[in-house]
Amino acid sequence: MGTSISKSRIVACSAQELQDGDRQLLEVDGVDIALLNVAGSYYAFRNKCPHQGVSMIYGAVCGTQLPSNPQEYIYGRHNELIACPLHGWEFDMKTGKSLFAPDQVSIKAYEIAEEAGEIVLYLDREPKEVCRREFVCFSR
Repeated sequence: MGTSISKSRIVACSAQELQDGDRQLLEVDGVDIALLNVAGSYYAFRNKCPHQGVSMIYGAVCGTQLPSNPQEYIYGRHNELIACPLHGWEFDMKTGKSLFAPDQVSIKAYEIAEEAGEIVLYLDREPKEVCRREFVCFSR
């Protein structure tokens, strides 16, 4: 994943702390960022649904029904979406765009990568304060 020179590199945790199915929560300058490892793919996004501010880290990782012919049901995008735990709004974890209005409703997605055994988050600016937040999640 190419990173521009102007991005700030933050080590979020070790790769051991974010294994397949695990979730972590960071607070960066007062903004909660959810980190997920889904089948070896890493995702980072703002932990707040734009609808009513619900914590997205508790949402189900899912796929969706794809456009198809009448009476045909095609499932796709497996493990690429996160659903808001309150009303089920679905967002692409990589881009943050909603499925129902991608050009109007989204959550902020962040660049994330595993580098030399560390999970690294790239931000648009240098943060003043970064801390890990505790939470309990049983969505494995």
